[in-house]
Amino acid sequence: MKIAIQGYQGSFHQIVAEQYFGTGIEVLPCATFREVARRTKSGEAAFGVMAVENSIAGTIIANYGLLQEAGVQVAGEVYLHVVQNLMAIPGTTLDDITEVESHPMALQQCHNFLDTHPDWRLVESEDTALSARDVAERGEKNVAAIAGESAARLYGLEIVAPDINTIKNNYTRFVIIKVQDLLIDTKADKASLYFKTDHRQGSLVRALEVLDGVNMSRLQSHPIPAEPWHYMFHIDIEFPSLEVYSANLERLIRATEQVHVYGVYPSALKLQK
Repeated sequence: MKIAIQGYQGSFHQIVAEQYFGTGIEVLPCATFREVARRTKSGEAAFGVMAVENSIAGTIIANYGLLQEAGVQVAGEVYLHVVQNLMAIPGTTLDDITEVESHPMALQQCHNFLDTHPDWRLVESEDTALSARDVAERGEKNVAAIAGESAARLYGLEIVAPDINTIKNNYTRFVIIKVQDLLIDTKADKASLYFKTDHRQGSLVRALEVLDGVNMSRLQSHPIPAEPWHYMFHIDIEFPSLEVYSANLERLIRATEQVHVYGVYPSALKLQK
């Protein structure tokens, strides 16, 4: 089974794909999230893996726009405990390093550690695993990467400083996407969707008031560029049954200008219990 992932071999997206589908898969590395959505929609990949939220950096709001534009459907989710490590070619010490390369979010997640080495040059890249591969290919002791442990193993690097996250309780939420077929897993107890309101006073409150018997675990506003002073609101709701979900969806449709459902699926947190 082919799974589209953002990033390269050894990335956190690959770890998520193998956790969710097992190791007997073929990953299709993609340079961008847009490419993940495109290859999934085209059927080139059976599923795609896309990060949407980090417990430190917040929501990757642009990816929700991609989900909407691509016409794909959220089929599941994974919460991954992210541990960042400083790695370099074997034999490298901290005193050897002058340059550190990684994805901007990884650099941000490790700012306390990096601040203790103000002389290091920080280089942003498109992927943590790509940075690890680049360091391995260059073979220079003065260059290091920040990435996951699997990237170090894959590219033969040595972890010079482990677990350098500023916040140790660091999680990233990933969604599993597929071609939109509107089929709902009978075990589903969570839904991701957005709704659009007008600009009248109290329109958001009126929309939220119709929700009953559900837990809203996420609410994120986002302006609509083509419609000044109109907003869409991304929400996640958890519900005890599909009947309760359907009733809430019907009321929300009546209370708003537009509703789009990204997907209805089993909650990852409940599956882990």
